[in-house]
Amino acid sequence: MVVAITDFIFYLISFIVVTYANNKSDDTTALLDRILQGYDKRLRPGFGGLPTTVKTDIMVRSMGPISEKKMIYSMDCYFRQYWIDKRLSFNASVEPINQVTLNVKMLNKIWAPDTVFLNGGHSYVHMITSPNKFVRLSANGSVYLSQRLTIKATCPMHLEKFPMDSQKCPLFVASFAYGSNDVSYKWRYGDLKAVSIAGGMTMSQFDLINIEASHFTEFFKGVPHSIVSVNFHLRRHTGYFLIQVYVPCCLLVVLSWVSFWINREATADRIALGTTTVLTMTFLALDSRDDLPRVSYSTALDVYVAMCFLFVFASIVQFAGVHHFTKYGIAEKQEGFAASDDSDDDSEEERYIHEERINVQRTDSVAKHGFCYMCVQCLGKFLKCLLHSRNNKFKRHVRNALGLNSVSKIDKVSRVLFPMAFTTLNIVYWVSYLTH
Repeated sequence: MVVAITDFIFYLISFIVVTYANNKSDDTTALLDRILQGYDKRLRPGFGGLPTTVKTDIMVRSMGPISEKKMIYSMDCYFRQYWIDKRLSFNASVEPINQVTLNVKMLNKIWAPDTVFLNGGHSYVHMITSPNKFVRLSANGSVYLSQRLTIKATCPMHLEKFPMDSQKCPLFVASFAYGSNDVSYKWRYGDLKAVSIAGGMTMSQFDLINIEASHFTEFFKGVPHSIVSVNFHLRRHTGYFLIQVYVPCCLLVVLSWVSFWINREATADRIALGTTTVLTMTFLALDSRDDLPRVSYSTALDVYVAMCFLFVFASIVQFAGVHHFTKYGIAEKQEGFAASDDSDDDSEEERYIHEERINVQRTDSVAKHGFCYMCVQCLGKFLKCLLHSRNNKFKRHVRNALGLNSVSKIDKVSRVLFPMAFTTLNIVYWVSYLTH
C-alpha cells in the first residue's frame, strides 16, 4: 500500500514538471514569434535617430605565438558585444520569463553589428564541437552576444633593442560599414576594465606588463568611424637568448684566446683554432637572424655577435703579427740569427768557389785514375752533403727548442689586453641596453 502511494506521488510530480516545461517552452516560442513579427533585420536599432551604442569587452584566455618575422600576434579570447534593440523588448511583468538564452541561429533573424578588427589577419570563430557563441535576450531589448575567437593581428615592432626590448601590440575594433553617426563603440566596463586576463595565463617569450584601452573617432574616406582600441605591453624574456647566443659567443671568444698559450711555431694548430672559431661565430651570427625580419637596422643581438666576431678575428690577426715579427725566434735574438745567416751565406760562396776548383781537378783525375774511382768519390761526397744538411737542420731545431719556445712579448700583452678589452665592452654593452 505504501509503495503504491509513493509511485503515485512520483508520477504526479513528473507530470506536473513536464506539463510546466512544455507550457513554458510554448510560451517562449510564442514570445519569440510575436517579437519577430514585422521585424526588419536590415535596419539597425533606432534607424534615423541617435547612433546605436555597441559596448564590448574582451576576456583573454591565452596569447601567443608572437612572430617577430611576420610581426603578428595571436590570442584566444572571448569577445563580447552588448547593444539594445527596442524592437526585441517585451513586458516582463506579463511574460513568464525575464531573460532568454537563444541558439546562434537566432542571429540570422535579428540585426547584429558588423564588427571587424581593423588590424586583424586570419581570425576565426571556434567551431568544435559546435559554434562557440551564444545570444542572450533580455526584457528591455538588450542583446548580449559572446563569441570565442582566435584573433591574429599585426603588431608593428621596433627591434633595435632585441632581445632586451619591449613591444606594444594594438588591437582596433570598429564597424566595417557603419559610421559613428549610426554605430558607436565603447568599452562596456570603461577603459580601465576593458580587457580581463584569465588566471594563470603565461607566455613562453613575453611577460604581459600592462594593458591600455581607449576609444576614439577616425575618418575613413571622409566618414567618421567609432573605434575602440587596446594596447598590450609586452616585455621579452632574455633567458633563451642568453643560453643560445650570448653564452656560446662568450665561450668562443675565450676559446680563441687559447692560441696565446700555444707555441708560436705551431702554425697549423693556431690557424686551425682561429679558423674554427671564426666559422662557428659566422654560423651563430646567421642562425640568430633566422627568426627576425630583414630590417634595415642592426639589433642589440647583432651588435654583440659582431663584437665577438671581431675579437675572434683579432686573435688570428694577432698570430699573423707574432709570426711576422718573431718568425726566427724570440725578438731579442733576431740580430744574432741574422749575423749567423750572413756567415752562412759567405761560407756558401766560398764552398761554391771551392767546388769549381774541384770540378777542374776532377776532369784531370778522370783522365789519370779512371771513371770508377771518380764515381765512388762522388758518392761519398753526396752522402757527406746529406749528413751536413741534416746536421744543420738538427742544430736549427735544437736552437729553436732552446730559444724559440720562450713566450713572445706580443702573446704576453695579448693575454692581458684581450680579456680586459672584452670585459670592458661587455660592461658597456649591458649597461647601455638595460638602462635605456
